[in-house]
Amino acid sequence: MGRDFKPDSSYAKQHPENLWPKEVEGFQDTMTRLFRELDETGQIMLEALTPSLDLPKDYFRDLAGQGNSILRLLHYPPVPDDVDPNCVRAAAHEDINLITVLVAASQSGLELLDRDGKWLPVETDKNNLIVDAGDMLSRITNEVIPSTTHRVVNPTGPNLSRYSMPFFIHPNSDAMLKCIPSCIGDGAKYPEILADDFLSQRLKEIGLR
Repeated sequence: MGRDFKPDSSYAKQHPENLWPKEVEGFQDTMTRLFRELDETGQIMLEALTPSLDLPKDYFRDLAGQGNSILRLLHYPPVPDDVDPNCVRAAAHEDINLITVLVAASQSGLELLDRDGKWLPVETDKNNLIVDAGDMLSRITNEVIPSTTHRVVNPTGPNLSRYSMPFFIHPNSDAMLKCIPSCIGDGAKYPEILADDFLSQRLKEIGLR
């Protein structure tokens, strides 16, 4: 699901409305509340970065307060017995957005690649969150905060379905992604680009647009 923009918002014309199933009572209200809570949580986490990046407190709220952020409900089915053991449920990748906030999945499997090239399992519980840095945050920080390479591997324990709910925080579609001054160092590694243009570019690269 995406953000519910007010009808008179200029962003409403760019992003389609959510379509809600009627079969599950309370689904819309529950998901809308979850979206808002994760969105605010993500903003608080981004705000925590501002002192070390020498940015105004509201920098990321201005950048992403009306972003086309997405809450996805993912189901990984049980793995058939005849599947190659070297296969994975989700191949290694980096997220496109600023940060991704994840609540605990129903089964383990998430791994991240550390600086030494080793895959590390990422475990959490219902009282904690996992946060990944995405390509957009890496870009505007000149890779001071690198994008998190991660994957989802097949289960080593009971072969059960895996449910996950990642929340992808995106900047406003008309926001300019440019290097934060405190991160420029010897020079910006990337040119300025509109957030929507960068998103389109990356989606084309991975065959989704």
